[in-house]
Amino acid sequence: MTLLLFSTLFIMGKRPIGELPVFDFLSLIVIGAIVGADIADPNIEHLPTAFAVIILAALQRFVSEMIIKNKKFKKWVTFEPTIIIQDGQLIHKNIKKIKYSIDEVLMLLREKDIFDINTIEYGVIESSGKLSILKRTEYDEVIKRDMNIVTKKASLPVAVVVEKELQTENIKRLNLNPEDILKILNKQGYSRVEDVFFAAMDSEGNISISPYQMESDVLEP
Repeated sequence: MTLLLFSTLFIMGKRPIGELPVFDFLSLIVIGAIVGADIADPNIEHLPTAFAVIILAALQRFVSEMIIKNKKFKKWVTFEPTIIIQDGQLIHKNIKKIKYSIDEVLMLLREKDIFDINTIEYGVIESSGKLSILKRTEYDEVIKRDMNIVTKKASLPVAVVVEKELQTENIKRLNLNPEDILKILNKQGYSRVEDVFFAAMDSEGNISISPYQMESDVLEP
């Protein structure tokens, strides 16, 4: 058990567990499984277990050094930061490439207290799986009370199109029908709902549309 603790500290350093690269995280799981089997089964000798833990910890450290020194090797064993939102639009190709669903992206946005995609300049999924957001400059936070600005109650956008399909229940909540949404999409330059990856609208009629044909962008680490 003491060897497991030292190995964990050796791998993690000062990083929180949620910020570990995938290879480091998997190394910890494998080491934990080996030590767990040793503890659970008294017939397993301790010396081979200790040897396996040391070898795995050393392999992990070697891989970490290679990741720092070799950019190509880093691409093989780690995930690159990926842009999934640009100029208020979801990038379909990148979202599918990292195997995220729209629901997962929207959940990550809500965790950032963001309910309107239009307010985002860039959204990036980091190698740790976390979402980083750069808001558009016009949506930077200001303390409206200190500026004596009177604001209306916020309107929550709801999905009206998800992967080519009209969301009829959400459309009804807006007191609209599918034909109304099709007309709005047409005015925005989309003649077919099949061209729309995602669209959301609020009760004020503000709509954000993410088409299928946006270019794929991956950030260089």
